[in-house]
Amino acid sequence: MLTGNVPGKDASKNDTRELGGAEKRTGEPENSLRFTFSPEPTIEDIRRMQAEFTDERDWNQFHQPRNLLLAMVGEVGEVAELFQWRGEVAEGLPDWTESEREQLAHELSDVMIYLVELAEKCRVDLPQAVLRKMALNRLKYPARKVHGSAKKYTEYKD
Repeated sequence: MLTGNVPGKDASKNDTRELGGAEKRTGEPENSLRFTFSPEPTIEDIRRMQAEFTDERDWNQFHQPRNLLLAMVGEVGEVAELFQWRGEVAEGLPDWTESEREQLAHELSDVMIYLVELAEKCRVDLPQAVLRKMALNRLKYPARKVHGSAKKYTEYKD
């Protein structure tokens, strides 16, 4: 099952081991739950699995930063193709078939695998980089100033 925990459904019928669960959205009604990822595998686990996969095939000679970036962009294109011509798509993909959801999971996984390997080859510690970037975003987009607006940070007046 690719839907994770679904509000109002029997939790025993949801596969939370593979896809995570749900948490209450801040400031939203009680029944409004946000999807959460499963705790495993970690980003480091994914990095290690991909490194083993690449080593076993002697593919490191091909997995240089530029090649990984181009491969990742190609995979992002495959994700975009799944959304092409659909118009707006509701959160949770309620109108998608199980097969379409599975295809999306495969393509998003490809993107993540390439992203993690690219970060490894560039020596970027992704979890730490995300923490630093989120701190910068909080400074650029203070909630009291930007709440409910989609403007770029350069458009806000002090």
